[in-house]
Amino acid sequence: MLKHSLLCLGLLALPGSASAESNPAAKPAPQQNRPAVSPGTLEAAISAPKVQIALLLDTSSSMDGLIEQTKRQLWTVVNAFQKAQRDGQQARLEIALYEYGNDGLSAEGGYIRQVVPLTSDLDRVSEHLFALKTNGGSEFCGQAIQKATQQLEWSKSKKDLKLIYIAGNEPFSQGPVAFRTAISAAKEHGIMVNTIHCGPSEAGASGGWAEAARFAGGQPFNIDQNQAVAMIAAPQDEEIAKLGVELNKTYLSYGRSGAEAKKRQEAQDVNASSNKVSATTRAMSKASRLYDNSSWDLVDGTKQGKVKLESLKDDELPEELRGKSAEQRKAVLDAKDKERAELQTRIQQLSQERQKYLAGKQKEMASEGKNTLDKAILDSVQTQAKAQSFTLE
Repeated sequence: MLKHSLLCLGLLALPGSASAESNPAAKPAPQQNRPAVSPGTLEAAISAPKVQIALLLDTSSSMDGLIEQTKRQLWTVVNAFQKAQRDGQQARLEIALYEYGNDGLSAEGGYIRQVVPLTSDLDRVSEHLFALKTNGGSEFCGQAIQKATQQLEWSKSKKDLKLIYIAGNEPFSQGPVAFRTAISAAKEHGIMVNTIHCGPSEAGASGGWAEAARFAGGQPFNIDQNQAVAMIAAPQDEEIAKLGVELNKTYLSYGRSGAEAKKRQEAQDVNASSNKVSATTRAMSKASRLYDNSSWDLVDGTKQGKVKLESLKDDELPEELRGKSAEQRKAVLDAKDKERAELQTRIQQLSQERQKYLAGKQKEMASEGKNTLDKAILDSVQTQAKAQSFTLE
């Protein structure tokens, strides 16, 4: 059921040098009518079940289509996890991004680079994805899996859902690290490896992509990386996208990095706006609990206990709050919180209407038949999430 409803969403937008970045704190509770976070609530958020996804993308010269598909599909994949939970507790989504097979990367490092570590900062993932460039190189799948397994801060809980998706088109056996060695280490950490071969299934099978997935206990997929992603517009799209932009006005940046993060938010709206449906699905993500900006936004930050308004100096505050009394600052913050909740509620209402409209296109979309990156991820997540006792709807 979820698979078909996701297809009806429009099959869209997924997220390079990244410095080491610590994983953000836990996801907030649903953003509408959230109470102030108590210590007990914060502890519960920190212990929330996790869905961790590492995307390992081939950025050699032939993979421009793969990168374009990923750009289009980020927010569709994110939206698939809006209702993810385990044992009645809402799950936190973290995404990491690697590129490999690019001549512009270090030969000593196997032409592999961690672009973004596991993070819930979805705007950062999107920003770095849109910065990726292709350049012909050597594609070492085993070594890429090994680096992702060793470098990322994977959950130590056996119950959490930990997934690697590696996408490319060269033989899987290339490079100094045998893929069985790398996959065995991933399995020891409870990480499931799925392969996405970009090209005909016969080439994927002869190149070892299906064999690697079977060895991992994951799923093998073949996609046409140059296939245009199915984008079906709905009457609600324009209003949803506009409301998503309006949401930005409710964010109050704090600290040294806050202003930069707010600009990043606006820039990712621009990136998504290149396609009407991408802009819509991004706005839907921004209206969900998964869109966490507590590291730089006062509304999210104060609710999650990451920052106290009274502890900030005047020069650490946005212009709207400078020179105001404590009472005036709180009044502004409360007004922004209320405005955001109203906008998010409206987006969610429109999203439900949109899903009903697109349900009528379900058979038409399913009949197109060709796999794209988001279809591969969402198909496999169905089975693998269930195996870890997660529900997605």
